[in-house]
Amino acid sequence: MNIVLDILRLALAIIIAFGAGKLISKLHLPSILGWLIAGMLTGPHALNLLSSSVLDSGWFNVSESLFECIFGLMIGTELIWADMKKAGSQIVVTTLTESLGTFLIVSLVFGIIFRFADVPIYLAFIFGGIALATAPAPSLSIVQDMKADGPVTRTLIPMAALDDLVAAVVFFLVIALVSAHVSTQNIPVAVILFLVFLPIFIGAAVGFISGKLLQHTKTNGSTLAVMLVMLLLSAGIGFGINSMLSSPILNFMLIGMSYSAVFANMIPKEQLDRIMKPMDPIIGFSLIVAILNLAAPLDFHLIFGAGIYTVVYMIARAIGKYSGAWFGSTITHAPRTVRRYLGFTLLPHSGVSLVFTGIAVSVLASPAPECVSILQGTIAAAAVINEIIAIFMAKKGFEWAGELGKAKESEHS
Repeated sequence: MNIVLDILRLALAIIIAFGAGKLISKLHLPSILGWLIAGMLTGPHALNLLSSSVLDSGWFNVSESLFECIFGLMIGTELIWADMKKAGSQIVVTTLTESLGTFLIVSLVFGIIFRFADVPIYLAFIFGGIALATAPAPSLSIVQDMKADGPVTRTLIPMAALDDLVAAVVFFLVIALVSAHVSTQNIPVAVILFLVFLPIFIGAAVGFISGKLLQHTKTNGSTLAVMLVMLLLSAGIGFGINSMLSSPILNFMLIGMSYSAVFANMIPKEQLDRIMKPMDPIIGFSLIVAILNLAAPLDFHLIFGAGIYTVVYMIARAIGKYSGAWFGSTITHAPRTVRRYLGFTLLPHSGVSLVFTGIAVSVLASPAPECVSILQGTIAAAAVINEIIAIFMAKKGFEWAGELGKAKESEHS
């Protein structure tokens, strides 16, 4: 009975979020802003509709992971090798400069501050490791909701996947080194790196089999059925592996992304378009659930208690993202709009930052509890404030680049 009640709570929260998104869109703002506000208002810190019992339940975590996998389809099907070859090096270089640039700037700024505040310097590198991550859902939801298309959009979509990968590698390397420094339990770096890349291996392997099967399907129904069954298989493998780990850390968005990227490059574009057209509303629904899961744990009361560390963190991270994206796109001779506006679309952050913070807290809880309070207070407040600002700035980035509504125009031309 409790499960049924929790499912009804989630359904009501989704309806509220959908309605809030529609209202916000009438103000010519992205729907995700409405979803984000609805998530915070229905979460444990406000109306408690999406209570901790819902958010922490096994069925919700499984469902949300599956929706992440479906959301990954949106990214993977854009990674067509023939198109990527033209801008492949530009995307890789820019991803590295904006990610690593953010890590270096945030680590340096907090390293200087902590040196004078008598706080362990290794905490500065943890801040840097958390800061470099970008949450792809907000900016990509703007792309889908407001029909954006152009050089900035086409650069951002593949970068969303690569950025997640770079962030995971850097963060887990930092955590492994810090753990070795502060604790007697050393985290094997090789095992961590294997788990970071494992979702890509899973998705690519199942995607290859799916591509072979799709090459022989004749009808639209059979094509869609094969794609969905194999997507569920890739997610099922992920669930099976997660159940064997001490904590579920596999990235299901990467599973869906790599799965769809492989089969998308094995079938004709016309067939791919026929598969993805009926998936668009399902991907949109998945985005709403992903944003609710991201926003519900955010405590908006923290806005009023944000300290100087929170302000410094957000400013240093924004500088790192923007300057890193500008530098990478400049040295690779990217279009002018990419150089000027890509950085604004990389500011959303909170979902990944909260996951990374939770992992860092578990490592530091026993050996360095004083660092835990600094870390949690700073990132939790930044997650709320940054996300609201970041959505406005991401939307402005697409608007200033002149890319809003361009996808709709290309459909009709």
